[in-house]
Amino acid sequence: MTAPTVTTAPSRVVNDRATDREVEDLVRAHLPLVGHLVRELASRLPAHVNREDLVSAGMAALAAAAKGYDPDRGTPFGSFATVRIRGALLDELRGLDWASRSVRSRARRIETAQQQLTAALGRAATPAELAEALGVAVDEITAVDEDVQRAVVLSLQGFAPGTADDMVRERTPGPEELLLQRERVGYLHHAIEALPDRLRHVVAGYFFQERPMAEIAAELGVTESRVSQLRAEALVLLREGLNTHLDPELTGPGGRASGCVARRREAYYQQIAERGTLQSRLARTNALALPVPLAA
Repeated sequence: MTAPTVTTAPSRVVNDRATDREVEDLVRAHLPLVGHLVRELASRLPAHVNREDLVSAGMAALAAAAKGYDPDRGTPFGSFATVRIRGALLDELRGLDWASRSVRSRARRIETAQQQLTAALGRAATPAELAEALGVAVDEITAVDEDVQRAVVLSLQGFAPGTADDMVRERTPGPEELLLQRERVGYLHHAIEALPDRLRHVVAGYFFQERPMAEIAAELGVTESRVSQLRAEALVLLREGLNTHLDPELTGPGGRASGCVARRREAYYQQIAERGTLQSRLARTNALALPVPLAA
């Protein structure tokens, strides 16, 4: 991303006038961004890495970004904060690394010598050959290897070129992919809203409110087995409704069937389209495809 042109005094005046409440509102609105970036990073790290430490570092970076944000530069706050938060998470990982820089430096020197000897000998070098090439004792080679193995977090600076990028790859969707994802989310909201009352009640209670099926059954005056049937029926309707508007080639074979059930389904598909426009569907999420809180 090309860095925006930096302006001088006027932009700072805007920041200086920002109230603590405005900064707090900006942080609250983007709290889900921290969790999203931490989950994205943690999925590529060893299980023993403490996620709470990453969250704390991300929260601090979000607060700092909110205080230093200048809207006059034209950069959306989400993009501005994302860069700051990712940088803070990587710094946190480096700070958690047990192995010192000297250990990492010696490990890289040994690795380079191993590669050179392997190329020259046509086979893996023995510890004795490696120690002789480096002019050190075999015990020192073993000690360095043990020090590296005891490190609780792999250093992001101690890898061979390209390895760290493979481990922590910043794979983020592009603008077109984000737009399509946001449209799908908007269609899903409209499809749920267009469901018949009982089906909508089951979907909202089971998936969004995470309520027990027995509780939902008691409210509707039916058995749990019937609630399970209603849930399955709702999922089929949602899938076919979304496919009708987003992926018509995935709709069931046979074209437009006849009969009362088919007419009701056609009416449901039409209601989804009439629930809103592209603009209203995109309004369900922000520019990063994160949910937008409903207005009170």
